[in-house]
Amino acid sequence: MNRTAKCALVLALVVVVGMAFRVSWNALRDVAKTIGADDAAANLYPFVVDGLMALALVAALVLTDDARRFALRVLAAYTLASLVLNYVHGLVPALHSKTVDWGRLADWDPVNWALVLLATSLPVGSIYFGSDLVAKVLHHRPAIETTEPESVQIDVNRSMAEQGEPTVDEPAPAAEVASSPIPVAEPIAALPQLAVAAESTRPRRATGRVPVAARSTRVVRTDVDLLAEARALTESWPVEKLTGEGIRKALRTSPAKARIVREALKAERERDTAAAAAG
Repeated sequence: MNRTAKCALVLALVVVVGMAFRVSWNALRDVAKTIGADDAAANLYPFVVDGLMALALVAALVLTDDARRFALRVLAAYTLASLVLNYVHGLVPALHSKTVDWGRLADWDPVNWALVLLATSLPVGSIYFGSDLVAKVLHHRPAIETTEPESVQIDVNRSMAEQGEPTVDEPAPAAEVASSPIPVAEPIAALPQLAVAAESTRPRRATGRVPVAARSTRVVRTDVDLLAEARALTESWPVEKLTGEGIRKALRTSPAKARIVREALKAERERDTAAAAAG
């Protein structure tokens, strides 16, 4: 529906509501005169009833949750009250003239008392409920739509290639190894220091004592155990296959320890080769 059609629809609705209010205004004015209102008050009385209905309808469109249900209940109550008073105006022809007794809306006293109570309580109710609805509308804050933050991928879930670490270590040139042989004792001595440095930079969380049943049953291998196990596993490997990634997978250890063990094994092989050539 385009804008012109919407404006025409709204204008037609305003015309229909205005004519309906004029019909209801006639009945409510006569009822107000019967319960003792003067001419000015009787002319304003329809605005008290039907006007609050319009206010409650607008508030119901703006408010949410409990406040909206309260506005709908006020709208339903005043709609029913206006319908009852219009119905009484149609049943009592004397209300259309000035021959009706003052304060008499029905022949049976209990019904008459109830109708008079209803007609006289509507202005007071309009003051109370109208003020409450206006306060609720003024203090209403529309809900702000929040968007979910984008998920951040942490390095733990990323592969070594995505983190920029080498997956396969290239063997060092033979000339470089021959010119600066690495003793076997130095990499092994450096292993505890690297382990302590890695553990010291890792943030720890304060926890209680771990139960015995929850402790890991995996045996902690020492540096000597790692080197001995690497010798046995890589005895038949050529020098080109002695890479950090291959040793890490074979020993199931960290990349840092695997690289140091690799250098130690290469140094041993270089030493053995030099000793065999000298003999």
